[in-house]
Amino acid sequence: MDMTRLRSLLYLPANRPSAIAKAHTLAVDAVILDLEDAVQPDAKPDARAAAVAAVMDGGWGDRVLFLRVNGIGTPWHGDDLAAAQTQGFAGIVVPKVDTAAEATDVVDRAGGRPVLAMIESPAGVLNAAAIAATPGVAGLIAGMADLAKALNCGADANRMPLLYSLSIIVLAARAAGIACFDGVCTEYRNEAAFRAEAGQGKLLGFDGKTLIHPSQVDPCNAVFSPSADDLANARAMIAAYQAALEAGRGVATLDGQMVEILHVEQARRLLARA
Repeated sequence: MDMTRLRSLLYLPANRPSAIAKAHTLAVDAVILDLEDAVQPDAKPDARAAAVAAVMDGGWGDRVLFLRVNGIGTPWHGDDLAAAQTQGFAGIVVPKVDTAAEATDVVDRAGGRPVLAMIESPAGVLNAAAIAATPGVAGLIAGMADLAKALNCGADANRMPLLYSLSIIVLAARAAGIACFDGVCTEYRNEAAFRAEAGQGKLLGFDGKTLIHPSQVDPCNAVFSPSADDLANARAMIAAYQAALEAGRGVATLDGQMVEILHVEQARRLLARA
């Protein structure tokens, strides 16, 4: 599976049957059944069993299912990894991965399931390239709430204090040829704020965004999907380049802009994503 095609990834508490039922009706690309932050310690075993039951019950259609396990070193981590090997889970989301050694340990115990490593700490950011290059790691997820706390940075609607870290995560993923997903926007009642943050994430190069509320799914899909104008421009670019080749030229122009093979490759990737 090409995880770079995923636009919207919705976290759901695994022990919330109503939320899981609602997810079956959403146009979300992926669902992350959560055993970590959304579940209290005494409820974690029951949440794990509920997650397994949810994936085995089926009815998810084209939606991709992940399990977010509890962190490395917690009492629940091993049992969560075992549960994630249930048929139907496409991969495992692992919080607070700080080093390549931790990523390797998780991959070794993941039973062949792809791992999405969450980068949520200064150490994780500094080691992002090595984590991304670990065989078996299929993607990186930005965890900006924990990182902002660790950095002791101020709140900012434009995420200025976090832009360096966000870009490092994208760079690490691209260097390794894997997917990368932006962190959550907690302002789920403010669609304008969400669209602005999602647009920033797309501009930085993220493939999609993690979500915390069903209301964010449709705006997220809209932001991370090519627009009609984008598609038309891509087709025109390819056509202009092809016409230049047929005329014996290696470079074309479109609306006063030079079109080279790298632009054509980008246009083809855009059309494939659409």
